[in-house]
Amino acid sequence: MSDSLGIVFSTEHGRMCPDCEKPADQCICSQKAQVYTGDGIVRVSRQTKGRKGKGVTIITGVPLVGDDLKKLATELKQKCGCGGTIKNSAIEIQGDKRDTVVEQLKKKGYTAKRSGG
Repeated sequence: MSDSLGIVFSTEHGRMCPDCEKPADQCICSQKAQVYTGDGIVRVSRQTKGRKGKGVTIITGVPLVGDDLKKLATELKQKCGCGGTIKNSAIEIQGDKRDTVVEQLKKKGYTAKRSGG
C-alpha cells in the first residue's frame, strides 16, 4: 500500500480546513477572503424589522476586518454609551444613534453618511 494518501482521520488538531488542509485556527484561506471590495462610503442606517420594535443602528461598508473592526465597534459603543455587536461585517449599535455614529466616523476620517429614512 502507498503512504501518499495522507491522513484519513485525526483528532490531534481538531477541525481542519478542507481547502488548505491546515488546522482551522491556522487556516490561510480565511485571510485571503477578507479583502474589502466596497465603494469607500460608510453607510449608517436604522433598522427595527424583526426586533420587536426596538431600533438598532447598522453601520455597513467599513473597510476593516477582524480585530480592527472589533476595535472600532467597541469605540463606537463607548461613545454612544450603549451595547452592540458585529454581524456579517456590519456593526450593530443598540438604539437610534445615527447622528453620533456619523459624527464619530467623520472624526476618524471615514466618508460616512446616513442612509434610509
